[in-house]
Amino acid sequence: MFLLRLLKILRIVFAYGLDEFILGHERVRGLERTVKLILFWRRFEAPRAVRLRRALEKLGPIFVKFGQVLSTRPDLVPADVASELTRLQDRVKPFDSDIAEQVIETALGKPPRALFSRFDTTPVASASVAQVHYAELPDGRRVAVKVLRPGIQPVIESDLALLKVMAWLVEKLFADGKRLKPREVVAEFDRYLHDELDLQREAANGSQLRRNFPASNMLLVPEILWDYTSREVMVLEWMDGTPVSQIDTLCEQGIDLKQLSRFGVEIFFTQVFRHGFFHADMHPGNILVAPDGRYIALDFGIVGSLSEFDKRYLAINFLAFFNRDYRRVATAHIESGWVPKETRVEELEAAIRTVCEPIFDKPLAEISLGQILLRLFETSRRFNVEIQPQLVLLQKTLLNIEGLGRQLDPELDLWDTAKPFLTRWMNEQVGWRALLRQIKVEAPYWAETLPALPRALVRLAEGEQQTKLVTVTEQMLQSQQQRNEWLATIAGLLAALLVVLALLLH
Repeated sequence: MFLLRLLKILRIVFAYGLDEFILGHERVRGLERTVKLILFWRRFEAPRAVRLRRALEKLGPIFVKFGQVLSTRPDLVPADVASELTRLQDRVKPFDSDIAEQVIETALGKPPRALFSRFDTTPVASASVAQVHYAELPDGRRVAVKVLRPGIQPVIESDLALLKVMAWLVEKLFADGKRLKPREVVAEFDRYLHDELDLQREAANGSQLRRNFPASNMLLVPEILWDYTSREVMVLEWMDGTPVSQIDTLCEQGIDLKQLSRFGVEIFFTQVFRHGFFHADMHPGNILVAPDGRYIALDFGIVGSLSEFDKRYLAINFLAFFNRDYRRVATAHIESGWVPKETRVEELEAAIRTVCEPIFDKPLAEISLGQILLRLFETSRRFNVEIQPQLVLLQKTLLNIEGLGRQLDPELDLWDTAKPFLTRWMNEQVGWRALLRQIKVEAPYWAETLPALPRALVRLAEGEQQTKLVTVTEQMLQSQQQRNEWLATIAGLLAALLVVLALLLH
């Protein structure tokens, strides 16, 4: 299966002439004439961008998603390629509507005509994993019906198998293999991709995101209709809006693009640092703009989450970066274990300053992200920075957000926009505000355990011990004086907790 898939990929690459993208590179340009002599019969009428888009569609979902990411990066790929790849965001070739109706009937137990008062057989959008149809419920509500593309599972499994083999080869054959952790990265991608094939899971993600932004002035999230949702079909509230990529239309509607770009940055940082739960597939095909200027989020198949540890260290890095405190960035990397502990702080600080200092006080239009990524890669290689697989989705999302901001407002100062939010968030994580918030979180546990403390003290005094405390209690029972000191400490702690609880209830 693996070899057959690899041969199919190679066949499509040569059939659509994608080898010219590789042979155009200066290091292998000498092979271009040889390849043309061998494949002399090939003639292409379609432009290279169109051929690339068609090839990615034919290769399947994983390659389509790769094309979606490239479509948001006109600064990294030629303009003609980026423009053509935008068609992959919501205009992938749809599957037959009769098949869609069969999937709906199998999943929900009734045909579309029995479930909806109106069901449009022509899809309004079609992507790599599913397509969307417009429908109306018997009560008149307008809804979007998302139907999973049939037969997609085997294709994804074969592509993932190929990626796993490639990751293994990278790890074994290249000097940077272990540091880059390619197998862990593919495993992370594997998990999220399989999650995307379960529309019921996607619906749950959408519900969570909607709860995280109640009555928001920046973001709208459609309501999920659970009575019409299964693993293969999801029905959600229909949202009227303009695709965020249609800049001219947004301008005609009087939408403030500068404010919209600032909203995008703040939404991103809110999801990451306040909620620890973020939409990780924010390409323009999944984002609309409402008539009132708010974003509308669609397609919740891929989401990311961060631990408190990751959030804190990311915030420290971002804030230190915005303050140009490169020494703090360096020490944060060492403290978090992202670089070896024996790394010299001064050397890492100097390397980070060299990469980052030139891009400050510049709008997005004047920043070459390609050059920055190249320099960052060189720095990470020099200092043996370990790739964090749990942050791969975050990095992908940040690239999408930065690309979106570049389209909406090329003069956007990403640093000045994000810094106030991160400053507020960090202030909430330390000091008395953080203490009060933690007390509120722990109060129910205290209320449950405090009444049991006196009984536990009596049992300990009588020599009754729980299994987990055997070692500690045996040491304490060696002398009566140690026991009394320990009991006095517990009594003091109990008194302090009671005082805090009384203040909280008051």
